[in-house]
Amino acid sequence: MNADNWLEDTRASYDTVAVSYADQLRDALGERPYLRAALALFADLVRAAGGGPVADVGCGPGHVTAHLHELGVDAFGLDLSPAMIDVARRDHPHLRFEVGSMTDLDLPDASVGALLAFWSLIHVPDDAIPGVFGHFRRVLRPGGPLLVGFHAGDESHLKTRGYGGHPMKVYIHRRTPDQVADRLRDAGFTVEAQLLLDLDERAPGAIVFARKP
Repeated sequence: MNADNWLEDTRASYDTVAVSYADQLRDALGERPYLRAALALFADLVRAAGGGPVADVGCGPGHVTAHLHELGVDAFGLDLSPAMIDVARRDHPHLRFEVGSMTDLDLPDASVGALLAFWSLIHVPDDAIPGVFGHFRRVLRPGGPLLVGFHAGDESHLKTRGYGGHPMKVYIHRRTPDQVADRLRDAGFTVEAQLLLDLDERAPGAIVFARKP
């Protein structure tokens, strides 16, 4: 898969569905107690590591960024889709959101206290994951926690429609927690915990906590 093509397809797809996506996910955390618990633990880990700015990479419409802010975390959001960033700024004008790509993360070395990638790695092909995790490690301060959430599984499929029936062209890559943990270790992270969610659902979720040594 050509890197430029998947990035362009992802950007264009989420530009198309941004408003509908935000409407559907605005209250999603209210129905997900285990995700809220994971985010609360992440906020505790951020404070224990000394605080500092927290990058929500692939933030979409900013609902998770805002939730972290409510938990007392100095969170800001980055997303590939300009339309998503417009929606995030509209819905959360008191927070900082910028357009950016995790494949070329425009943040200084060791500039963030923690990093979150919540269901934003699912469109990244396998051959691009090492570079993405390399950027995550580069921008994190030593000791900084990382929280990654994703669809659990071992297959990829093309999504052509979603979020209000709008056309999309994005691949969704499902990975096992062990696969993600191994990739994180290869990138130099220490993996601290794994959690599987919604095991009886069609698309279970997974969370991995890691840390930059």
